[in-house]
Amino acid sequence: MNDASPMRIARPMQLSETHLVIDYFLNAAPEYLNSLGVDPSRVPERAAWQARFEQQFALPLEQRKIILVLWELDGKPAGFSSSDKIRPGDEAYMHLHVLDPARRQKGNGAIFVRQTAKLYFDMLKLERLFCEPYALNVAPNRTLQAAGFKYVKTHETVPGPMNFHQPVTRWMIERGQVG
Repeated sequence: MNDASPMRIARPMQLSETHLVIDYFLNAAPEYLNSLGVDPSRVPERAAWQARFEQQFALPLEQRKIILVLWELDGKPAGFSSSDKIRPGDEAYMHLHVLDPARRQKGNGAIFVRQTAKLYFDMLKLERLFCEPYALNVAPNRTLQAAGFKYVKTHETVPGPMNFHQPVTRWMIERGQVG
C-alpha cells in the first residue's frame, strides 16, 4: 500500500483541454448547477462555447477575458479554475470547480486554490484576487478560507452570464499572501 501524498498540480489549461470545462457544465444535472448558482438555461451550447475558447486562446494572455487553470491529481484532471473580470496588473476574479463528485471534500481544494492564486498573480501581475462563490454553497467558501482568502462581504448580484441573481460571498487575497 502506498501512503505517499497525492501529487497536486495546478497549471495553465491548454485549448485541447477546454472540453473538460464544457463537459463539466453540459453534463451536470440541473440540481447540481443550481447548487453552484448556475441557471441551466444560461449554459451555452457546445459549439458556441468552444468557439469562444478558441477565440480567447488566440489572444495574448494580457488581452484575454478568461484564463483557465487545470488541476491535476496524480497526473489526471481533477478540477479547474477560471478567472474573469481581469484587469492585468490590478485584479481578477476566480472560480473553482472539482470535476469528479467523489473527489470533492477531500482536502485538495485549498492546495489547488493556493497554487492557482499564485499562477494568476504571476501570469496577470495582479495585486488582488477575488472569488465570489454562491453564498449557499458551503464547500467553496470553506475552501477559500482554508486557502488564506479573507472574507470581504456577502451581497446579492448576478455574478456571471450563466448565473441567476443570488447572494455571493466575496473573498480576497493580495499579492504576497500566497505562499
